[in-house]
Amino acid sequence: MALACAASAQAPHIANINFYGLHRVTAEKIRQAGRIEPGGGLPPSKGELEDQLATIPGVVAVRVEAVCCDGNATDLFIGIEEQGAPHAAFRSPPSGTTSMPQDLLDLYQEFLGAVQRAAVKGAADEDMTAGHAIMADPAVSAIQQKFIDFAAVHLDLLRDELRTGSVPEERAVAAMVIGYAPRKLDVVNDLQFAIDDPDEAVRANAMKSLAAIAVMAHQQPGFGIKIAPTWLVEMLNSVVLSDRVEATRALLTLTDGGNPAALDLVRERALASLVEMARWKTLRYALPPFLLLGRVAGISDAQTRQDWEKGDREAVIEKAGSAPRNRKR
Repeated sequence: MALACAASAQAPHIANINFYGLHRVTAEKIRQAGRIEPGGGLPPSKGELEDQLATIPGVVAVRVEAVCCDGNATDLFIGIEEQGAPHAAFRSPPSGTTSMPQDLLDLYQEFLGAVQRAAVKGAADEDMTAGHAIMADPAVSAIQQKFIDFAAVHLDLLRDELRTGSVPEERAVAAMVIGYAPRKLDVVNDLQFAIDDPDEAVRANAMKSLAAIAVMAHQQPGFGIKIAPTWLVEMLNSVVLSDRVEATRALLTLTDGGNPAALDLVRERALASLVEMARWKTLRYALPPFLLLGRVAGISDAQTRQDWEKGDREAVIEKAGSAPRNRKR
């Protein structure tokens, strides 16, 4: 974990600790069990910290993530799953023989590197009006065009990989590339299936692809694309940080302009999870769930942002908890 940040003159330390999944277990209990506190040293081992926290009575699963970096300061995200708490379960790993071509796997790695370089240059803006993300950076967009070409010709292979491929890394590639298929209506069910994958990278790529398709579905309703919010909402209860982050982003897109059924489902199935995310101390992670919470409360995005800028998160949280049910659907 200490390698999560770039090398610096001083040893990395903890800036903020963000908790989620807490119902009966307290944040103080976690800090004591893990011997961690803001301003303290970063634990040398993610695995050892998770093992320590797993000894807390009532805790059945633990995930720790270190988020880089403000100088030598690192933010920690600590998620736990308590016995009897909401649980995101996934299907068993597939054991088929489908595999992705090596040149596509190599292209995917090249894509990840190009995206990282574009982000460093400040050229990571995306245009998702076509139903998939196309970046302004020429090197990235050139690779994405190859994904479009591949998905147009090999859609059946990508589908088979998502369902039967035994290598998680290859299923993750398929979950991303299938989102570039020309007809988005044809792949929505495939991507919703992939959200139930046992591998978190597959789920993350599937949710990113669905979020891009949701943009087009909103802008061009004539295509008849419908994305069910059910499993995205369940991801808000996951112990895996990326599940919560990507599900929140996708649900923000899905509820842009209103989606009473989806917002009702968030309130019914994951309100407590969304509230604790909206209270996170790492602001760039807390803002998306806070905005979604504002929509659950029936508050305009503009008003929610005003409350955020005033530092009045609790006002929105209180309204979300008392918002009326049975919205018009």
